[in-house]
Amino acid sequence: MAVAKTRTIDIRDFFDNGIIREKSFREKIDAIDWKEFQDNKVVITGCDHVPIPTWAYMMLAAHLSPYAKRIFWGEPCSAVPIFVRGE
Repeated sequence: MAVAKTRTIDIRDFFDNGIIREKSFREKIDAIDWKEFQDNKVVITGCDHVPIPTWAYMMLAAHLSPYAKRIFWGEPCSAVPIFVRGE
């Protein structure tokens, strides 16, 4: 059985002039090949400097959940699980 690789998504990569703007966020989400995250553990980081709308995390999790094995929020040393795919 293969060990799941850990991948990181930095939410700051989705910023538009220092904040999350829905239109540009959606455009960036649509440009991602989500299959790259197949069977990986994914940590969403970069949430400590600017308030991030809840819908941004929900959209990332919704796009990742068909592919990722597990999704975490926070820094890798103290990440909180937000999704675990059943086996």
